[in-house]
Amino acid sequence: MKSRIAKTAKASPVAPSAASADVYARIYEAVLDHRLPPGTKLKEVPLAELFGVTRGTIRKAFAQLAAVKIIELRPNRGAMVASPSVEESRDLFAARRTIESSIVDTLARRITRAQVRQLNSLIKQEDLAYRRGEMRTALKLSVDFHRVLAAMAGNSVLVGVLDQLVSRTPLVVLAYRDPAQTNACANRDHAELVEAMAAHDADRAVSAMKCHLCNLEGQLDLRDTAPANELAAIFGLARPSAAATPLQ
Repeated sequence: MKSRIAKTAKASPVAPSAASADVYARIYEAVLDHRLPPGTKLKEVPLAELFGVTRGTIRKAFAQLAAVKIIELRPNRGAMVASPSVEESRDLFAARRTIESSIVDTLARRITRAQVRQLNSLIKQEDLAYRRGEMRTALKLSVDFHRVLAAMAGNSVLVGVLDQLVSRTPLVVLAYRDPAQTNACANRDHAELVEAMAAHDADRAVSAMKCHLCNLEGQLDLRDTAPANELAAIFGLARPSAAATPLQ
């Protein structure tokens, strides 16, 4: 995962050093793992001391993260983990449906048995992680599943665009996940998608992908209302969150 993240950083207009790429990867991982929720302030000095680097290195990493919309750089307020709006969140899923439908349409027409085995192996690992309660591992495998699909389709431009969208999805999940929803359907959706592609049924694969992403979006509370009161949650006056919603 870390090497893949570093490669994403290199695609940005700001050329990273090895140190800034490492800081980028660590912050990115913390967001993906839900350790840094939306709105968390990121201060240069404490981070520089923690990682043993200069403030300039931290600023380079911040520039990389801002370029892929993982953090926001606000004048006079510094850096903070991005907090996507309801409209932006809806747009993100709409974009993913368009891009990933194209990916599976292409892949379904030429997928090999070896690729089907690789995808099924990922699904089995993801299912095992969920059953063991290893949510962080399961969520990463879910992310990897979608990235592997894009790589198999062979369109490097779509891979790059999808990688940014997938990277931003955890922020939407953290901000808007509905505690009444569960993660039961995600792994089953992946299995049905691979089954359609293995049969070289492009139409069914596209339909399965759209259904999958609609299911994931449906697990979020994207009504045009303010997020749940954080103080209420802190003092135990709000319904506790359910198990982590699958990111992908």
